[in-house]
Amino acid sequence: MADRIERFLCVASYEKGHDFLRQCAEMGVRPTLLTLDKLRDADWPQEALEDLVAMPSGLNREQILNTVSWMARSKRFDRVVALDEFDLETGALIREHMCLPGMGITTASYYRDKLAMRTRARECGFLCPEFCRVLNYDELRGYMERVPAPWLLKPRAEASAVGIRKIQEAGQFWSALHELGDRQSHYLLEQFVPGEIFHVDSIVSEGEVVFSVVHQYGRPPMQVMHDGGVFTTRTVDRASRDWIELTAMNDALAPSMGMTRGITHAEYIRAHADGRYYFLEIAARVGGAFIADLVGVATGVNLWREWARLEVANLRGEIYDLPVSRDGYAGSVLCLAQTAEPDISAFDASEIVVRMKKHHHAGLIVRSDQAERVRELLEEYSARFAQQFLASMPPPEGLQPT
Repeated sequence: MADRIERFLCVASYEKGHDFLRQCAEMGVRPTLLTLDKLRDADWPQEALEDLVAMPSGLNREQILNTVSWMARSKRFDRVVALDEFDLETGALIREHMCLPGMGITTASYYRDKLAMRTRARECGFLCPEFCRVLNYDELRGYMERVPAPWLLKPRAEASAVGIRKIQEAGQFWSALHELGDRQSHYLLEQFVPGEIFHVDSIVSEGEVVFSVVHQYGRPPMQVMHDGGVFTTRTVDRASRDWIELTAMNDALAPSMGMTRGITHAEYIRAHADGRYYFLEIAARVGGAFIADLVGVATGVNLWREWARLEVANLRGEIYDLPVSRDGYAGSVLCLAQTAEPDISAFDASEIVVRMKKHHHAGLIVRSDQAERVRELLEEYSARFAQQFLASMPPPEGLQPT
């Protein structure tokens, strides 16, 4: 008799997605985790896993497919889920090789490759900062003559602000390309647009955004990544122009890249110069830096668990049912700390609902029914965090191959 046990293969090169794995197990689906040797003994929810397979880092595509194909000899996997952004292409590769439903390699590039996603967004009619592929030198010269500096030289396949270099003039750009050598085509050149940065986290079901929430960063993530400082983000006032226009923009953009179902984390900028909203990037994943916790505090929606429920519902031919959410407001404060276990007990506002536990980090999340109260707390606490805890570290190298 054929094995009818429902199984998911979950791929993760970072420790994350615990609630996804737990939700699968609670719904009767057996998850197998494929991770790296260095994470074999990480704090995974072992009670939720049917199996954990660890492989060396740096395997090529053929070696990964051989590993998964070997695993599939004894287990029939119904879905493949990439829990981290860096595993998105791997998950797509496995799906196509095993002929399983879900995002393929081309669609995955729209949620992973910064050049591909910008090209697709522009084709669909969305505003983007002016950009150019780093490929043809005449094309690049024409771009730099037409678009005033400064520009950003961005890796096409890194997450968040990792590896971005700010370029002030053409000579600096050509020097950077010389350093990159054969890696230069894996970058794009983009106009630097000063403005306020927002992120919209959403649930996509059958090609439609069925849930989303808008937050605004305090300082731009690129600035925090490269210059150091305290990271903050807070829920936008639901009656504001930012909430209304970004919700509508994201509702149209998130599925236009090709996603049928899943979670998206998208970033947009309201430019200081013209007040318009520009698309920056989108990922087919749950946001990092405790953003999932922030969304949960503000709305009551656990994005990891809803992602699992989406996948299980589709597997079983059922209609996904979005849980009831609340219209609360939340904000987070997070920074690298000088001590391994910083003491944040002096922060005692009644609105504090989460005190983050992460080695050499200080962080907390506040919640209120009033957007303005969250903003006030974040302004006060970010200043105090900078005085009491903040540690600095060298910015990531912008031109290192990955």
